[in-house]
Amino acid sequence: MRTQILDAAASLTVKQGWATLTMARVAAAVGVSRQTVYNEFGAKPALAQAIVMRELDRFLRKVVAAFDAHPDDPVEGIRSAVYDVLVFAEHNDLLHAALTKTDRSDNDLLALLTNDSAPLLDSAKRVVAAALSRHRLPVSSVQLEVCIDLVVRSILSHVVVPSGTPREIADGIAWASSQLLRADHPAPAAG
Repeated sequence: MRTQILDAAASLTVKQGWATLTMARVAAAVGVSRQTVYNEFGAKPALAQAIVMRELDRFLRKVVAAFDAHPDDPVEGIRSAVYDVLVFAEHNDLLHAALTKTDRSDNDLLALLTNDSAPLLDSAKRVVAAALSRHRLPVSSVQLEVCIDLVVRSILSHVVVPSGTPREIADGIAWASSQLLRADHPAPAAG
């Protein structure tokens, strides 16, 4: 039931935008009562969170696959992950609907990608940290944490507002990562 509701909500968002989405419309699309949708998700903001986290899982599968394709080279893993995520984002109808068909007064989806993105960032950082933990990197845990934070935040920023082609952005983030993952930089202070 949960998957059907999320599918219907995502489809309606792509077609009509998040602002026009109501629990009643989602219920009608699934063929259940509005109360069933409320029982499953509580309210529209919780539905937005579930949609975003499910879509994030699709993006994170791209990240895992990219690192798996480059098991001996963490920088190439980062380059590949960034590229794959940005290409996926270019063709992601739900992401485009969240970014373009969102009324700023009813911005649950957009807020989850911008102002309220902590759960999204935390999930992405865990995935990247797990991928990089397979490597013996010449940096402290604090340096690695800073690198991961910068990479993940850069990717999210480029997903929302790209500043070049996926290849250009991936090359830039990979280059920056290669510099950050060197041991000859002083470690930032633990915070």
